[in-house]
Amino acid sequence: MYQAGMKSNNLLGLDQAELVRLAESLGEDPFRGRQLYVQLYRRKQHNLDLMTDLSKSFRSRLLQDYSVSLPAVRQVVTSRDGTAKLLFRLDDGTFIEAVHIPEETRDTLCISSQVGCAVGCTFCMTARMGFARNLRVGEIVGQVLRAIEMGLVGENGFNIVFMGMGEPLYNYRNVMKAFRLLTDSEGMNLSYRRITVSTSGVTPVLRQMAEEPKLPNLAISLNATTAEVRNRIMPINKRWDLKELLDVCRDFPLEPRRRITIEYVLLKDETDSDEDARRLARLLRGIPSKVNLIPYNPSPGLPHERPEEHRISRFQEILSELNVSAFVRKTRGIDVAAACGQLAHLEAS
Repeated sequence: MYQAGMKSNNLLGLDQAELVRLAESLGEDPFRGRQLYVQLYRRKQHNLDLMTDLSKSFRSRLLQDYSVSLPAVRQVVTSRDGTAKLLFRLDDGTFIEAVHIPEETRDTLCISSQVGCAVGCTFCMTARMGFARNLRVGEIVGQVLRAIEMGLVGENGFNIVFMGMGEPLYNYRNVMKAFRLLTDSEGMNLSYRRITVSTSGVTPVLRQMAEEPKLPNLAISLNATTAEVRNRIMPINKRWDLKELLDVCRDFPLEPRRRITIEYVLLKDETDSDEDARRLARLLRGIPSKVNLIPYNPSPGLPHERPEEHRISRFQEILSELNVSAFVRKTRGIDVAAACGQLAHLEAS
């Protein structure tokens, strides 16, 4: 992992055990690695020169071959409703976006897990980017650290959702390592109950995730109630179908009072009928869940329309009548293309 002589070696993204091994490889006591971990994640100090509790010789050796690199903020665009879209430039010149959503009770930070996306959902602008690469652990955690550094969120007391660019379970190893760094009590110490990972339904990885000792909240991007429609709008369904996905959800381990969030994009005359609502209620039987209804956010070049308000209300009403907890997600940041399904950076501005 450590390649001496390469200044691009980023310390951000390494966990405590890795930093201890690094310290030992440089002839330092193991506790120096633990001090470095505390500086990076608890104190959020990212200038090696200012880590004065480390010995000067250790800092000098680190400065020769290593850096602490956070994603660079290229642009911040703020919506009329206060939502802020952040454009990050990564070290290789690629771009990702994240979104800060201010709320009265608790802010939410929506972060990315990949540059682009390979899933190909027809209602999502990120799909038009195609897929470039997975984000590294430091690039995932770095989005959160930048938001804290900018004062957009406090050091705790906010939600994090992996609902930005990319399919998190296609970058499972890095996403879960980032989750552990974000929630480690000796480091950033964020509540695991305030972190949600959203997936379009990579069922083999969901089964693997179920074995983890500590889990984030789980959100399933379902969006259709028949295989025919889901195949058309979410090609991933042709590989891992609706029935298989729901079976995995039914077996997924949940702590008491925790539920799976079912994300359901309402597309006019495609997924918004009364029968779709009734079918959705039947599909979710036996799954501790709540439904997050997302009225489609129109995007240029995508072949869908947003339902009228009465259709959205009627869909929610039917679910409620069938004892399904259903909420309509408030559209935020639509005027700056920061709403759900709108994240895409097709070329540098």
